[in-house]
Amino acid sequence: MKTFILLTKLSADTARQIKDRAKLGRNWLEQVKEKCPEVKFVAHYALLGEYDFLDIYEAPDEETAAKVSMISLANGAFQAQSLIAIPYKRFLELTDEISKQGMIV
Repeated sequence: MKTFILLTKLSADTARQIKDRAKLGRNWLEQVKEKCPEVKFVAHYALLGEYDFLDIYEAPDEETAAKVSMISLANGAFQAQSLIAIPYKRFLELTDEISKQGMIV
């Protein structure tokens, strides 16, 4: 499974629905579980700043991650940005591989 980061910014209308926030969040999660049952959520955070929420999850591929973003957009997100995350230890292994090949000084 690959690790993905989802950054979500709510639409102005959705952001104003404070009293319905928990219900809207549950509906979104139920849709993700129904349409992407292989997705495993690792963490969910509310943010202060440019984005409203950050989700860390595991999915088998980029197409599944795209579905998660599309479900977010269909449920009141103004913007949903998905990023693939490489564990830092693996990142260091990759830099070591490149270094051994003489590509990095």
